[in-house]
Amino acid sequence: MFSEEILVNFRAHETRVALVQQGAVQELHIERAATRGLVGNVYVGKVTRVLPGMQSAFIDIGLERAAFLHVADLWQSRSHGQPTLPIEKVLYESQPLLVQVLKDPLGTKGARLSTQISIAGRLLVHLPQDPHIGVSQRIGDEADRNQLRQRLQAALPADEKGGYIIRTSAEDADDAEMQADISYLRKRWQQILDASRVRPAPSLLYEELSLGERVLRDLLSESTSAILVDDPAELARLREFAKDYSPAVLGKLRDYTGARPIFELHNIEDEIERALSRRVDLKSGGYLIFDQTEAMTTIDVNTGGYVGGRNFDDTVFRTNLEAAHAIARQLRMRNLGGIIIVDFIDMAGNQHREAVLQELRRALANDRTKTSVSGFTSLGLVEMTRKRTRESLAHLLCEPCPVCAGVGQVKTARSICYEILREIQREAGQFNPREFRIIASQDVIDLFLEEESQPLALLGDAIGKPIALQVESAYGQTVYDIILT
Repeated sequence: MFSEEILVNFRAHETRVALVQQGAVQELHIERAATRGLVGNVYVGKVTRVLPGMQSAFIDIGLERAAFLHVADLWQSRSHGQPTLPIEKVLYESQPLLVQVLKDPLGTKGARLSTQISIAGRLLVHLPQDPHIGVSQRIGDEADRNQLRQRLQAALPADEKGGYIIRTSAEDADDAEMQADISYLRKRWQQILDASRVRPAPSLLYEELSLGERVLRDLLSESTSAILVDDPAELARLREFAKDYSPAVLGKLRDYTGARPIFELHNIEDEIERALSRRVDLKSGGYLIFDQTEAMTTIDVNTGGYVGGRNFDDTVFRTNLEAAHAIARQLRMRNLGGIIIVDFIDMAGNQHREAVLQELRRALANDRTKTSVSGFTSLGLVEMTRKRTRESLAHLLCEPCPVCAGVGQVKTARSICYEILREIQREAGQFNPREFRIIASQDVIDLFLEEESQPLALLGDAIGKPIALQVESAYGQTVYDIILT
C-alpha cells in the first residue's frame, strides 16, 4: 500500500487540498467561499411545477435556478411493499418538501435532488427514513460483512427507526467509535427535523461539512501518514472538529511551517496547470489529448516522438500501457465524469488489447469515485463512465473564451469583411442614411483598406452611399458595428 500525504492550502476565500502518493499528486479538491458546492445540503423546498410527462418536478430551494427531482429519487416511490406511484399522485404545486442535493448545478442544469435524506459520518451513513442496514461494496468478504452488521445492530439504541450503511473505514473501528458516530448522526438528523418545523420554504436546514472537515471524514486511510495544514487557525479548527468526530486523526494533523508555499511541494502548482491543458505529455514521448464537452469527454492517445524498441507493435503497446495509468490519474485530477471515450492507438492483437484494458481497470481501482469500463467497441474505442457529482477542475477554474465563446476557433477577418458587406447591402434596401460607418478590429479594417478595398468600393457605388472605416482596438476580430448617419 502506497504512503499518502494530504496537503491543505487554506485561505479565507479558498481551500485547496492535494492527495499525494509516492510524491505524485493523485487528487485535487478546491472549494471557494463564493461558490461552495451544494451536494449533501438539506433544504425544505417548495414544489413549483410538476411535469407528469417527464415524471419529474421542479423544486425551489432558494437558488438562482429551480432544482430538479425525478420520480426515481422520490423516497415514497421506492418504499418497500408499495407500488410505485406516478409523481403527480405524490406531489402538488406549492407543497413544502424535505430534499437533499445529489448533484450540484452543472452548466445550464439545475441541482438534482432526492427526498431520501442521507447524512454521512466517518464510519457510517445514516438513512433516517429507511430501516435498512447495508455494507459498502468495497468490503468484499462475506464473513466481515456479516460481523459488521451484527456489531452495528448491537450498537443501535432501542428507539432507532432509521437505517445505516457501513463505510469501509468502519472495518478497523472499535465499538466505542461506532457508537460515537451513531450518536453524532442521530443528533444531526434531530437538528434537521427541528429546523424543518419552524423554517419557511425554501430554507437551508443542513449544510455539508467544509472541505477541510470532509478531508478528515472521507480522504483519510490507513496509508495516510500526515495531514499538513499551512494555516494555524484552520489547523486549530480541524483539531477541534477531530476531537469530537475522529480523535484518532489528531496525531496526523500537523502544522506546515516550511519556507516554500505548501503547494510548491511536489510541483503541485505545475500539476494543476497540466490538468487544465488539452495536451498531456507522457514520459515515453507519447501524449494524450483531452476534449471535454457537455455530453462526454474524449481522450486520444498518440505515440508522438516515441519510437520504441523492436517493432511498431511493441511501441504502440507500451505507449497504450503508459497512457492507461496517465488517463486514470488525469480523470481523478481533473474530476471528469459522465461518458468517457478513449481512443487508444490501434493494436493488431487481441492479447495486447486485453492487457491494456486490464491495466486501465487496475489503475482505476484506487479511484474513490465509481467507474465502469465497458471494453473495446467494434471501432476500437474504449467506452467507460465515471460518476459525476460536482464540477470538473476546468469548469471550476476556467470560463469560456470571450472571443470564441468556447468553440476554440473564430471566423477569419476575411469572413467578417464579407459578412459586413452583406449586412450593409441589406440595410441599404431598408434605410436611406447619409453614410455607413464600419467600426471593427484593426485586422478587419486593414483588410478593407488593402485586399478587400475593391469589393468595398463596388458596394459603395451600388448603393450610392459613402462607406467610412473606423478602428476600435477594444473589439475582437468577430465584433463589429455598422453605424447609419
